[in-house]
Amino acid sequence: MVRERRDPEQRPSPEALLEAARREESASGKLKIFVGAAPGVGKTYEMLQSAHARRKAGIDVVVGFVETHGRAETEALVRGLEVVPRKRFDYRGQSVEEMDLDAVIERRPRIALVDELAHTNAAGSRHPSAISTSRSCCPTASTSTPPSTSSISRA
Repeated sequence: MVRERRDPEQRPSPEALLEAARREESASGKLKIFVGAAPGVGKTYEMLQSAHARRKAGIDVVVGFVETHGRAETEALVRGLEVVPRKRFDYRGQSVEEMDLDAVIERRPRIALVDELAHTNAAGSRHPSAISTSRSCCPTASTSTPPSTSSISRA
């Protein structure tokens, strides 16, 4: 255990400062983005496979939002993972589903999967796009918005 102070009247020791920095760094959220050149190249599939590996290693993983596009293989990979129910609301006479950011934050998983980062949220949503929604789960991450992405946010 690192001593917090060499002397109560002096500044913290360098070791104590380094330990505090390590603790702070490990507590920060991170954003991992799976990027592909085109739709259908396997970003979501790879993200889900990675999530299963992490779940198997004992890490708390939830699906915040994943779009399977009706692909049986992708749907099969969603099975076995906890899925946070989507938030539904009416927009221009249609029922729309978005990621329920409040439910994901309240759930406090170690990892939250967010697919379709280029997705534009419907008017009335808290954030204008999926990328800004996922950054609310992981505000310390900096990202760009590639046209075809999936991500794992670690809250």
